[in-house]
Amino acid sequence: MEQRDQAGVAANRELWERWTPHHLTSEFYDVEGFAADPAARPLDPIVRDVVGDVTGARLLHLQCHFGLDTVRLALAGASVVGVDFSSEAIHAARELAARMNVNAAFVEADVRDLQPEAVSAGRGFDVVFTSYGVISWLPDLRPWAATIARCLAPGGRFCIVEMHPTLWLYDEEAPEPPLPLRYSYFSHEPLVLNEIGSYAAPDSGVEGTSYSWQHDFEEILGSLMAEGLVIESLREYPRIHWKHVPYMVRDDEDFWRLPPEAGDLPLMFSLVARKPISG
Repeated sequence: MEQRDQAGVAANRELWERWTPHHLTSEFYDVEGFAADPAARPLDPIVRDVVGDVTGARLLHLQCHFGLDTVRLALAGASVVGVDFSSEAIHAARELAARMNVNAAFVEADVRDLQPEAVSAGRGFDVVFTSYGVISWLPDLRPWAATIARCLAPGGRFCIVEMHPTLWLYDEEAPEPPLPLRYSYFSHEPLVLNEIGSYAAPDSGVEGTSYSWQHDFEEILGSLMAEGLVIESLREYPRIHWKHVPYMVRDDEDFWRLPPEAGDLPLMFSLVARKPISG
């Protein structure tokens, strides 16, 4: 199992290396528009609400891709380090921060075995943050949760905004409502897909194999609690940050929702957990 999972992660890394140049020029990310006017493209309202005021905070952004939200968090006043396993993405993130004259650091590393000394000059982070389509790329959340716990300072917060685990149950390729069931909620077998293009650049022509893993709420919460983190909030949302199924409709805050005839499902969740202050 571990050998297969490692092979899956390696295949994913290779795919993200090839996706990154196309994402940089995609309409989905609109890097040029963001660089020209970052104030017009701030953090989305759910992330802003979950992360809160980060002025003066030391913040670690896990699985940051090429750093758009990392730069946004730096512009919001945080001292930020972004981490990603793709060398292409980290190179692009450093170039973006330099181009925009933003003080943000970036480290190439696998979040499953990230050590504090690789990202911190001594003390832990006030906030560890991650969002949108991240945990499905990890075969096991226990190492991920251990990284979060060891990188947080006592009293620090972990914040995540992510796809709701029950959304994994449904067939995202269904052409019309209602959404039919397709996958098992409790399966830990990887979903292996032959990719042509990507979510952000569907016409890029990049081909490869991706591996993704389902994580139920028991695993998500349990892995964090096993590391001693205290869950402070858990929220669910009927909207999502990308067009997950073909017939979703965009709302006035640039999120996607199911139309009324498709029913009402939880599409995303957010969670905040805190590392206790010892003694």
